[in-house]
Amino acid sequence: MKASGALGAAALLSRTGRLFAAGSDRIRVGLIGCGGRGTHDTTKCLSSADNVELVAMGDLFKDRVDRCRKTLTRNLRDKVKVTDGTCFVGWDAYKKVVALDNVDLVILTEPPHFRPGHLKAAIEAGKHVFMEKPVAVDPVGVRSVIESSQLADNKKLTILAGTQMRRISHLVEAIKSIHDGAIGKLVGGQCVRIGGGMLDWGQKQRQPGISDMEWQLRRWLFMTWLSGDFITEMHVHNLDIVNWVFDAHPVQCIGMGGRQVRTAPEYGNAYDHFAVEYEYPNGVRVEYMGSQIDGASTRTDQRLVGTKGRAYLDFGRGLVENGRGKVEYAWDQFDPCLRQHADQIAAIRQGKRLNEGRRIAESTMTSIMGRMSAYTGRALKWDWAMNASKLDLSPPKYEFGDLPMRPVAMPGKTKLV
Repeated sequence: MKASGALGAAALLSRTGRLFAAGSDRIRVGLIGCGGRGTHDTTKCLSSADNVELVAMGDLFKDRVDRCRKTLTRNLRDKVKVTDGTCFVGWDAYKKVVALDNVDLVILTEPPHFRPGHLKAAIEAGKHVFMEKPVAVDPVGVRSVIESSQLADNKKLTILAGTQMRRISHLVEAIKSIHDGAIGKLVGGQCVRIGGGMLDWGQKQRQPGISDMEWQLRRWLFMTWLSGDFITEMHVHNLDIVNWVFDAHPVQCIGMGGRQVRTAPEYGNAYDHFAVEYEYPNGVRVEYMGSQIDGASTRTDQRLVGTKGRAYLDFGRGLVENGRGKVEYAWDQFDPCLRQHADQIAAIRQGKRLNEGRRIAESTMTSIMGRMSAYTGRALKWDWAMNASKLDLSPPKYEFGDLPMRPVAMPGKTKLV
């Protein structure tokens, strides 16, 4: 991770524009998914290094393309090279972006449900990929992402995941010390992220005349088939940190959850609280607790216990404590969102391997299996969920029309598939 951070800093600070081993160093970007996250990630990507430009955009909705294009042009005019002819709208917009010969790197920021298919198309077209987390909403999608990641290695393409916390300096240093044995053998842990209801997110009220499909797409955060529910859509960040600490994925879990505040139709079929016990190799258990409820106390951190000490990790600091005392690691204030894009640009230019596809697929699966357990009330094992589950949340067809919302999951009644 130190090497990764140094590589990113070099790409940002050198301003040499000569990081390719040979040939032109210009990186041309295509954006697929022009909402707020797509605008943010593209801004960071274009700002992370010299000679990076946006040449194509695609989204399901024209208003999102227009808004995103206006914002990016206003803020980064010299780096936005899109034209009316390279802005695409509709279900096949992503295909048109990846088909362009002058696109080197694509940014995938449509709702998570679409990530597996978009990744597959991009890798098959020979494009490098930055993809936001999570990368799937069900086991079928996770398996697809892993297959595409293997293909990317075969084609010597880079894949970067939007897990920027893996590039926050104090987390890198604190977790390295854990891996080096600072707190001994891990025996347990806790992962907490509570607060922040997101109740006013997006287009809250359904506008007259729009179809079921369009309303669900515009309200995707609260639709399990599109977001994976908040344990997957957002808390994958925190569960990814736990997997990072253990350098492993869980072997089984049991969970529970429900919705106490998100009871109105505009909140789709998502829960507002989860609690999951994850068991990691050697019988080590980690308790995850998560919620999105306004007005409640807020807290976000990870705590690990070892045979020789303990560690505390959050967005602002990392604390490692053992018999020799305490060591506190502070954030170096270097923007991890810039660093992650700079790392990828440098890897592309230097022809170095950078593929985070399988890693983020496993962290996504960690969150999905927790949700599956909570939704059904059933304990389940990683091997079954990863290899045998047939759960596929895809709609019957992709078109703007009728799409009845799936019922809210009921533990003990909802079947484990």
